[in-house]
Amino acid sequence: MMQGDSDVPHDEAAREVVDLANRIAAEHPDTDLWDISDGLLMGAIHYWLYTRQPCSDPMCEDCEPVSNSEQRLLELRRMVEDFARESDYFRSAHDVKVGRA
Repeated sequence: MMQGDSDVPHDEAAREVVDLANRIAAEHPDTDLWDISDGLLMGAIHYWLYTRQPCSDPMCEDCEPVSNSEQRLLELRRMVEDFARESDYFRSAHDVKVGRA
């Protein structure tokens, strides 16, 4: 499947975040990986919210989905769920309370 030019920065940003996490983990082997991932998530959310600030036009159609803090939070949750479900790591062989045939 060929990716369009609009996907390149998206994919590059995702790769860079994973590379950064791996570099930090390698540089600080005693650090809990959850702490590293929590920090990356915190930074990503901060940046995402920064980029989703609505413009000054209250009738702007592009800004409508993020026109207030609750709508931004709903959109963020939707995106997080979508990205999580798309991840190869969403399901684990060690998940508890999962039906097995």
